[in-house]
Amino acid sequence: MLTLFGDPEVWLPLAFAGLMGFSILVYVVLDGFDLGVGLLAPLVDDAERDRMVASIGPFWDANETWLVLAIGLLLVAFPEAHGMILSGLYLPVAIMLIGLILRGVAFEFRVKAPAGQKANWDRAFFAGSLMTSLSQGFMLGMYITGLEWTLATLLFSTITAVFLTVGYSFIGATWLIYKTDDDLQRKAVDWARGGIWGLLGGVAAISIASPLASERIFERWFGFPEILLLAPLPLTFAAIAGVLVYMLRKLPAEGDAFAIVPFAATVLLFALAFAGLAYSFYPFVVPDRLTLYEAAAAPESLLIILVGAVVVIPIIIAYSALAYTVFRGKATDLTYY
Repeated sequence: MLTLFGDPEVWLPLAFAGLMGFSILVYVVLDGFDLGVGLLAPLVDDAERDRMVASIGPFWDANETWLVLAIGLLLVAFPEAHGMILSGLYLPVAIMLIGLILRGVAFEFRVKAPAGQKANWDRAFFAGSLMTSLSQGFMLGMYITGLEWTLATLLFSTITAVFLTVGYSFIGATWLIYKTDDDLQRKAVDWARGGIWGLLGGVAAISIASPLASERIFERWFGFPEILLLAPLPLTFAAIAGVLVYMLRKLPAEGDAFAIVPFAATVLLFALAFAGLAYSFYPFVVPDRLTLYEAAAAPESLLIILVGAVVVIPIIIAYSALAYTVFRGKATDLTYY
């Protein structure tokens, strides 16, 4: 059974790395837009804020499931890497968890609290979104630089924290373009027009820093023939970014045409950026320190876990697809009846 698809010590770790990478990417896209909505919430009045919250209300719980899944796969499939990564990032992980808890509590309480207290919960919702976004960006920067706590890595991680937060606010704005209309949609278009340059700047910063931080990544990017194989990725990214900039200039359009295009294009940009990171760091699960093959659990254990993952992941996908299908279309007024 174990040798059905070849050497299990090769294909099983690779399969779990793929599942974990897929889970992280889906989380970044889905929870990214609802974190972005939280970041943008202070920019509008109370009625528009309610509409923004309504646009993510049916989805945000399911979106965070992907983070739990990704961390769970890391723990069971790559336990050594799990210990190394989370111990190296203990402080930002703690801040992220506090932010997620604060967001969740504020999300529920803001519509149930007395009128005089609603503003405090709105501020807590923004604070939780900001803490979560900044901590995730900081963790990304630390991961790229090999989990080394130096002045240079702290500076770079602070920059990535800011840029990822801007990226989340941008995908949140594109989500609002799709899910809202009238004045709120026009505001979302304006936010997206400004935010796209922060997103592209963040991708550029990470693209410049990654090969400088690792000689191995430099060779994978600029060696021959690797540079030819990698070339379609940045070219495709640039083409989609160009289409996105053009579309934002044309929106909002008559009859709400093309409202979903900015969000769909942003999802593609996130996927391409993630693919670039995955290509750069493979086969390492901890950059330049531990490969996924060295960190993997025993093949027998991985096979048992894989059976569970093959059952659970399609259920999560089906549930998420159902939620997005049932609550498709424009967000309506926020009600709890």
